[in-house]
Amino acid sequence: MKPPKALPITAADKQEAARKERLRLALPAAVELLRTRQAGLISAAEIEEFVALNWLEWHGGTLKLTVTGANVCSQGKVSSTASRG
Repeated sequence: MKPPKALPITAADKQEAARKERLRLALPAAVELLRTRQAGLISAAEIEEFVALNWLEWHGGTLKLTVTGANVCSQGKVSSTASRG
């Protein structure tokens, strides 16, 4: 029995991966702005993207970091620490 063929990676797949990586790198700064009550400095488009990825959520008119978003931030810290060490 032959193993299944991998689907080819499309330009759209690459663009989506690049978008998520850009957002993953931007998330810690956005979280810091939320922490310091400066959410107005985060672009509306970026907020929409974070919410769509379930990294931030609206809670009673306030943006909050989700568990998923906290995990994304933690993974970024771990990977940047591992690459240095």
